[in-house]
Amino acid sequence: MKKTIQLIASGDLRESANLVCWPAQQAMESVLVAAIEQHGYSVKRGHEPKPGSHGFISSQRQGLEVFADLDPAAPLIVAEAVWQYSHHVLAGLTTHRGPILTVANWSGQWPGLVGLLNLNGSLTKAGVPYSSLWSETFADDWFHRQLGKWLLGESIDHDTSHVTPFDLAKANPQAQSVGHDLA
Repeated sequence: MKKTIQLIASGDLRESANLVCWPAQQAMESVLVAAIEQHGYSVKRGHEPKPGSHGFISSQRQGLEVFADLDPAAPLIVAEAVWQYSHHVLAGLTTHRGPILTVANWSGQWPGLVGLLNLNGSLTKAGVPYSSLWSETFADDWFHRQLGKWLLGESIDHDTSHVTPFDLAKANPQAQSVGHDLA
């Protein structure tokens, strides 16, 4: 029997934005699901699209209702192709016991990656463990290797060797003054 991965999608508060962005989300989900299935897993959407509407979680209340019906120990992917409001899903993610993967497309059309980064920041601040992936096509080798690791229960680590601590002594004095005044 195939192992099942749950998938959800947080959306905007504005119904008009969710309607306009829904085709991009559907396209992203279809290639993401195909990539997951190539690894021998199946995907169950945690909330069905509304007929003639969209399939985003569009409020905190709806998010709580969706999480009440999810298996709290099963692997969960939050797939984001567009801007999203993290508070729709954050409460449910803080109590989810299974592994969490945030996934976004790398697209210039809609800011899915920006939505993912906002959600990741919220999860980090809340102390919720998660892994994160993004791709333009979901067909590249790097994406498949990392997805395969996560599906096998491993966390995904990203190279952070380029990150260095901030050294206030090296900061421009005018920038320091502006920062101080703004703070």
